[in-house]
Amino acid sequence: MALISDLMSKLTLLWCMLVVQGLCALFFLFDALSDWIAAFQAIAILDTRVFEVLIVLALLLGTLFSAFEIRRLMRRQKRMVQQLQAASGAFSFLLEEHFDLWGLTPSERDVALLAIKGLSIAEIAGMRNTKDGTIKAQCNAIYRKAGVSGRLQLLSLFVEELMAGSLKPQGVGKGP
Repeated sequence: MALISDLMSKLTLLWCMLVVQGLCALFFLFDALSDWIAAFQAIAILDTRVFEVLIVLALLLGTLFSAFEIRRLMRRQKRMVQQLQAASGAFSFLLEEHFDLWGLTPSERDVALLAIKGLSIAEIAGMRNTKDGTIKAQCNAIYRKAGVSGRLQLLSLFVEELMAGSLKPQGVGKGP
């Protein structure tokens, strides 16, 4: 969520800069037009007026470019948030599907999820108010049911499927 907050603050800053840039461009445009009107009345065009017009054109082009860039960044940010939400949901779905396939008990599901998150045996035991030996036994049951030899293989099973784009269990492991 910090990433999204940071992107939103940068986006707000870009919009503010765009507004200031647009106001400056309008100021120079009106200034240049009033100078040209006065110059045509006096039938004299000075180089400074041409220079002012070039500045106005550069500011207007910069403003347009900034507006298009902000729109592109907003669309990209929206896509990234959607993809992150989809990946998070896909991972949860993938976990549940595998846990069902393996026939894990509710406590084994909790232990498996905590192990996948990277918590140690002692941390899991502390969170669940059980002994280390109980958590080790539950982990061994999980690994046996999943058909893997340890925590890293359990985690890599899910990572490989997500990277391959698969959302359905491949029947890895043994049932109860």
